[in-house]
Amino acid sequence: MHATEKRRRRWDPGNVAIGVAAASALGFLYGPIITLMMFSFNDNPITKLPLTSWTLKWYYKALTNPDLLAALWNSVIVATAAVIICLVIGIPTAFALDRFDFRGKTIFRRLVILPITLPGIITGVSILAFFSMVGVKLSLWTVIVGHGTALTAIVVTNVFARLQRFDRRIEEASADIGARPWQTFIFITLPNIRSAVIGSSLIAFTVSFDEIPVTYFLTGRDNTLPMYIWSVVRRGITPEINAIGTIIVAFSIVLIFVSVLMIYDGQQDSGSRRRN
Repeated sequence: MHATEKRRRRWDPGNVAIGVAAASALGFLYGPIITLMMFSFNDNPITKLPLTSWTLKWYYKALTNPDLLAALWNSVIVATAAVIICLVIGIPTAFALDRFDFRGKTIFRRLVILPITLPGIITGVSILAFFSMVGVKLSLWTVIVGHGTALTAIVVTNVFARLQRFDRRIEEASADIGARPWQTFIFITLPNIRSAVIGSSLIAFTVSFDEIPVTYFLTGRDNTLPMYIWSVVRRGITPEINAIGTIIVAFSIVLIFVSVLMIYDGQQDSGSRRRN
């Protein structure tokens, strides 16, 4: 009787409708990505159905393309340097917002978060106008500055949220036994916010690696990977683009998963310490 009741609930019209809606949403969100992955293994160089036979040759061609590899390396450089800028600016900013009260603090916090909420076109055009005004030539360095400006808020918000849950009694205990402020920060505070720092860094790296609007306005002669892909697909989608797109999707999923996991673990550790 109990099993029959469960079966009836499973096939209840409301549950069925929810299941169909969920499946439709997932299909809408991930259908294009699955299609991209399927065609990256298709032996036919023309992106159309039906699929013929499976092959890895497009991955080999993509990973041996010198222009694509140069663009990939540029993207790694830009994303890494942008993350460094985000950390150098974001961590002290988060500490200032958490530890100090000053006039205009609320407005300052809103202004810090503003760049990431603005459309990338607005950020790109405004920074381009500034560089033109001061006479700076466009290069990978201008792209790095643009990405750092747009993405610092990711580090600020995550580190600030972690500091809000941080038990300051640990820092007070460190000071009581004679530790200097810098020692307390390095050996006590930083390890406790490490998960938020690493998690936000990975998110910033992923967003920078895939970014197009800001890059479009600030890049010089050197292409990043998204710009290279965009220039190629204007002439038509090639199997190599499907292959490198699949690699980027897999890489991004791994980074986002690790970053979310680290931030979640940091929240769990903070909650357990508070209960103890």
